[in-house]
Amino acid sequence: MLIEELIINEEMPVLQAMQLLNDKEKKILFIAPDLKLKAVLTDGDIRRHILRGGRLDAKVGEMANYNFLSLKASQRSQANSFMIKHSIYALPLLDSDGVITDVVFFDESSIKVKKTLDLPVVIMAGGLGTRLYPYTKILPKPLIPVGEKPIIEHIIDHFKAFGCKDFNIIVNHKKNMIKAYFNEQCKDYNVDFADEDVFLGTGGGLALLKGKVNGTFFLTNCDVLIEADYNDIYKFHQKNGNLITVVCALKHVTIPYGVFNLNCDGEIESVTEKPTFNFLTNTGMYLVDGRIIDELEEGKAIGFPDIMENYRAKGFKVGVYPVSEDSWMDMGQLEELEAMRRRLENK
Repeated sequence: MLIEELIINEEMPVLQAMQLLNDKEKKILFIAPDLKLKAVLTDGDIRRHILRGGRLDAKVGEMANYNFLSLKASQRSQANSFMIKHSIYALPLLDSDGVITDVVFFDESSIKVKKTLDLPVVIMAGGLGTRLYPYTKILPKPLIPVGEKPIIEHIIDHFKAFGCKDFNIIVNHKKNMIKAYFNEQCKDYNVDFADEDVFLGTGGGLALLKGKVNGTFFLTNCDVLIEADYNDIYKFHQKNGNLITVVCALKHVTIPYGVFNLNCDGEIESVTEKPTFNFLTNTGMYLVDGRIIDELEEGKAIGFPDIMENYRAKGFKVGVYPVSEDSWMDMGQLEELEAMRRRLENK
């Protein structure tokens, strides 16, 4: 990859920069007129901007890091140890005039060895999957194939890549098929099942795990894949002292028509052609403090949004970890299932 492909200017809109970060998959961009480094921009800088309530049409110069880390080109041999010391993924090398001569990226396999998560994962896999009929008339949703393996295996693989090895699967609809599938697999991870006899929502399902899951855990639906740094999500959760952290995707919705804005008398005040709206949307993945399981009432139906709101009302912190729209794959509906298949086949 050419350095020039990672160069942006301070006037670039944040949404365009997010798309570029996704496309380049290098997690870093540089504000460098004529390659003279002025600032760096990472997805973390954008995330902090969003969480501060920053506008999505803002320019990247408002959130870029002007106090960046770098080394001289002659210090290249020190790059890996420097990145380990400062926990960074990429490091620009500069000549005596501050011009970028190269960018060193830390070896990804080393990163995974250095930062291994060992958190339990709870997968909600008991739903009927009615939006995926006719597939779910035959198979339970977790076993619907996406490429060469079912969606639940893709989810487990994503967590395994970050060191998670203990999986608790809450089952109900067609649960014997799900259990039979895992019993036939040669696994390098642990699976435990919790049987939900009646539909009790996420909270009712979690209550079945009392005494089985302790401490902080990941909670995910069985139809979503999140391509993000799970270590960073955990670090964010801890740093902010959250009881619950919700992974939210920045969703862009364009209305394909002209939209009329009216005044209080019902008269047209303005017309906006094809406006775009931006939302932070719940992806169905969370980091959750274990006390929530301990405090749930067994046999009581309650959804997770109600659980979050109950704790927020008591003054506990429920935070949001934003990811880009492209980082979220959802197979909850047929057209989204096909889109997920295409993406995974192209990897």
